[in-house]
Amino acid sequence: MLMHQGIGLDRFNALPERGAVHALFECCCSVTWARQVAAGRPYRAHSDLLTAADTELFELSEADIDRALEGHPGVARRAQTTASSLEQCAVWAPDEAIMAAVIEATARYEERFGYVYLWCAAGRDATELLGDLTHRLGNAPDTERKTMLGELAKINRSRIERMLGPEDGFADPRY
Repeated sequence: MLMHQGIGLDRFNALPERGAVHALFECCCSVTWARQVAAGRPYRAHSDLLTAADTELFELSEADIDRALEGHPGVARRAQTTASSLEQCAVWAPDEAIMAAVIEATARYEERFGYVYLWCAAGRDATELLGDLTHRLGNAPDTERKTMLGELAKINRSRIERMLGPEDGFADPRY
């Protein structure tokens, strides 16, 4: 769960440097990425921040990407936890057989590629997850690295959108 939710773009732009980096680090576990995106403030629109987030992500070194991946539990680890965490990541399982197949395929994925399987689950279910995972297991390593990075970008965007909330942010309850 993000600590900074619905803060709006104006509040994000007004955060001290350290606060902005912290808020962004909650969206992507890369200090390098968070610092670079924070340094681009002020942003005029949500779309400008999202574009900067993508740009900085695709400019990270392989080592920085690997460190960012360490902050993701991976789909199988989430699937093995509670039903509420499955609802949070929008991956619900209509039956245990599908989730068992997901867990097994995820282990093969991590063994093959050496990092967690990332999938932006927004609005998709476990059957779609298994289909995507099965397809991606057939990717060449360089193709899969690009695919994984695209999924990381989608996850980052989703988290940034939650951090910002509506275009004007939510009303401050203190007033």
